[in-house]
Amino acid sequence: CLGNCQLHTSCGIQKCTTDFVSFTSHLNAALEDFDLEFCKALRAYSACTYRNSKVCRGNLVYHSAVLGIGDLMAQRNCTKDGPTSSTNPEMTRDPCNYSGHTEAREHQGGEKTPAPTYLFCGLFGDPHLRTFKDHFQTCKVEGAWPLIDNNYLSVQVTNVPVVPGSSATATNKVTIIFKSYQDCTEQKVYQAVTDDLPAAFVDGTTSGGDGNTRSLHIVEKVSGKYIEMHARHIGTTVYVRQLGHYLTLAIQMPRELVMAYEESQDLQLCVNGCPSSERIDDSGHLPLPVMSKLLPQGSAAHPASVYTLETATTKCHEKMLVKDIYFYSCVFDLLTTGDANFTAAAHSALQDVEALHPRKEHWHIFPRSRGGDVGRDSKFFVRLGLVCLILVVFL
Repeated sequence: CLGNCQLHTSCGIQKCTTDFVSFTSHLNAALEDFDLEFCKALRAYSACTYRNSKVCRGNLVYHSAVLGIGDLMAQRNCTKDGPTSSTNPEMTRDPCNYSGHTEAREHQGGEKTPAPTYLFCGLFGDPHLRTFKDHFQTCKVEGAWPLIDNNYLSVQVTNVPVVPGSSATATNKVTIIFKSYQDCTEQKVYQAVTDDLPAAFVDGTTSGGDGNTRSLHIVEKVSGKYIEMHARHIGTTVYVRQLGHYLTLAIQMPRELVMAYEESQDLQLCVNGCPSSERIDDSGHLPLPVMSKLLPQGSAAHPASVYTLETATTKCHEKMLVKDIYFYSCVFDLLTTGDANFTAAAHSALQDVEALHPRKEHWHIFPRSRGGDVGRDSKFFVRLGLVCLILVVFL
């Protein structure tokens, strides 16, 4: 209605609405402080309409805005009393809040700056890697490898063999370094190993920056099993979980910061994927092993006979209804290890994608067919069925 309704020249509702849009256009719903900042903007919007209540008394746009503000405050559980966004948004950008950086540049330069683009990377299972480019790979990468290594964040994982005779590995150690950044935070190091997933950095603190800023902090979701790290100053969120004996990672980070690295930092699995020599899969196609030939007699590892193709498929389908690459990674992991915890790992990895990946249409990945199109009817599924048929015969 804003473009069609005639506003009284003395009514300032259009300015109120413009300020509200300015306050909220940079906010990211995936970040933890979204509700706090959105409520501050709503209270500022409400105060602005109140100041204009007399001159806008007969204006339909004004009354629609007042009703809309009330509805939004109820939906977000906003209190009527509390802090408000400044009436001069260009002067009050928090230097330790990345989502406000582009807004500040816009006001300073006078040109419209597009909203920041966020990217996602995840690692789980045997291990399966989803890169920032949405490429899906299964790799060996035994030992210590960098997932991310840029000017703001370093993430390194250590992978160990899962089953004797198989090249599959899984993550048992994670080291994360948030590098010092202006006045927002000093360098903070986080480290987790199997059966020790702390809710604090190695120095014993749970946040970075002073008490007012808290631009970086750790939230414990499930004691010893699941933590989240929120770094407002670089717009980055990290999830770390332990499922069974192994760890999983999920990371959301702005594209411009992901790409801020030197030539010497080019070995980053999240950016460039695994080296070809480390790939287990063939362009996304998982070659399932014949486990009875790989496991020696009396092996202490999970026996291959725990799962057949049918029971592994049924088990994975209990958690994942869509038969995408996460589902088939689950089947691969069960037939490779016999460890049911890998089902939970694949399921939680998909949940993390849904929580952190900004584009819903890209949540599910399907292997590529001969024609290069993504879909269910690809040679991957034919190959998977044939190899698993052989697997059942041998078992």
